[in-house]
Amino acid sequence: MPHLDAAHLAVAAALIAPLLWAAASDVLDRRIPNLSVLAVIGLYPVWALLGTAAGFISALEAAGIGFAVGFGLYYFNIMGAGDVKLFAAAALFVGLGHLPLYALATVLSGGAIAVVSLVARPRRAAVMFALRGKGDFGRGIPYGVAIAFGAVLVVWGELLDALPSSLLAGG
Repeated sequence: MPHLDAAHLAVAAALIAPLLWAAASDVLDRRIPNLSVLAVIGLYPVWALLGTAAGFISALEAAGIGFAVGFGLYYFNIMGAGDVKLFAAAALFVGLGHLPLYALATVLSGGAIAVVSLVARPRRAAVMFALRGKGDFGRGIPYGVAIAFGAVLVVWGELLDALPSSLLAGG
């Protein structure tokens, strides 16, 4: 685990801004700005220089795997190109060791967003069910929100795990 210090917290806090930008843009326009993805990537060298739990090679492997799997999902129209880029960029921060957790957190939060969307529009849900998912139902789920949530959860979870147990116990 990395030694938790103000620099780690500052970079993790700074990471939230481009992830929120990407998520908000995805909700409003169903587009994730390339600049938000570049901002995430731009923060990674600072993160790596601080000496994180995931080494540089592990981070590149995680990003590569995230991009390769995402490209397959993009190819079959399951995921948008911006989602793929954002997922891969944020995977740099979690590394190979936490990639499954990051993917799981992203998928579960995306599923929760989908359920909320269906509950909020029961008529749309009934039509989707009747047509067995074959209709055109508009803009879909803003998966940038799920990706941002998954990344923040894993990165901050890793940082909080590095806290000495005496601080967590209040002593």
